[in-house]
Amino acid sequence: MAVLQPSLDPDPDHAARVLNAVQSSRAAVSAVAASWCRSALHHGLDPAAPRSVAERLGGAELKALRAGNGELLAVAAPVLDRLFGSVGLAGACVLIADTGGVVLDWRAGDADASRFEELGLAPGASWAEAAQGTNGIGTCLVEGRAVTIHRDEHFASRNVGVSCMDAPIFDAEGRLIAALDISSARGDHDRAMAALIAALVQDAARHIERDLFCRRYAAARIVLAGTDPTARGHALLAVDRDDLVIGATRAARQHFRLGSGTAICPRPLGEFLGDGQPASFDDGDRAVLRQALARAGGNVSSAARLLGIGRATFYRRMERVGLSLRH
Repeated sequence: MAVLQPSLDPDPDHAARVLNAVQSSRAAVSAVAASWCRSALHHGLDPAAPRSVAERLGGAELKALRAGNGELLAVAAPVLDRLFGSVGLAGACVLIADTGGVVLDWRAGDADASRFEELGLAPGASWAEAAQGTNGIGTCLVEGRAVTIHRDEHFASRNVGVSCMDAPIFDAEGRLIAALDISSARGDHDRAMAALIAALVQDAARHIERDLFCRRYAAARIVLAGTDPTARGHALLAVDRDDLVIGATRAARQHFRLGSGTAICPRPLGEFLGDGQPASFDDGDRAVLRQALARAGGNVSSAARLLGIGRATFYRRMERVGLSLRH
C-alpha cells in the first residue's frame, strides 16, 4: 500500500465546525450532517487528521481489483471518455470506484493530473466513507443515491478544496456495483456549476447501466416501459422470444415493484404493459399469420409459402382467428 503525503489543512476552523454539527441536532434535518455523524461517531474519524491516513492499493492489488470489475470497466470506458471530453477542459477529473470506494479508473488532464494525485483522486485510492468520512464517492455508495459534496461539506478538513458530484451505478439485477464521480479542485466551480455537472454524472451513470443491461440480455428484445418521468427513459425490460419478461433495469424494478438483486421470475409482457389477458393459441396463430403477411407485403400466396402451407389453409386459419386482409 502506498501512502499519500500529508498536505496542509486549507481550513483550520473546518474541523471545529464539523464536530460542533455532530454534537448538535443538525443530523436530523441535514443529509450532510448525518454523514458527518456517521464519520465521527460510527467510524471514529477525526476531521483534522492529515492526508497520510489515505492509502492506495499497489499495482498488483489494483490490477486484480480491475480484473474483477472487467465487464463494468469495459462498458464504462467510452462513457468516461465522453464525460471527460465535456468537463476536462474545465479542470475536472472523472473517476469510477467499486463498491468498496476504491478508484478503479480515471480521466484527468495532463496539467491537472499531479494535483489530483496529490489529493488522492487517482486509481487505487480508497474513498470509502469509513476511510475518508463524508465525500462524494463514499457517501454516494453508502446512501445509494446521487450526491454532491461541495467543498466544505466534506468531513475531513484536508478535502475541503474539492467539489465532488457522484451518481451510483447498478447492474442488470439492480445491485449497486459502483460510483461515478466528477471532482473539481478549482475554487471558481460554484454550486451552480456543481448542479450542471451533477446532471451530467447522473445521465452518464444511467448510460452505463443501460449498456450493462443490454450486454447482459444481448439475445433478448429490449422494451422501454413505464411512464415515470424520474426513470428518465431507463425503465427497460428484457423480453424473450416467447414474450416473457426475463430482466428489468433498476428503474423498471422500482416502477413495477419487482425488488432488486435477484433474477426475475418470467412473466408475460402484457402484465407489465397493462394487458393482463391470458394468452391463447389463437393469439399465437394470429401473430404468426400477420408476421408472414407483413414479410410478404400482404400477398397471401407468398405468405403461405413462407409458412410452408397452402393458400386455402392460410385463409382458413385467418378466418379462425378473425383476421382479414384489412388488418
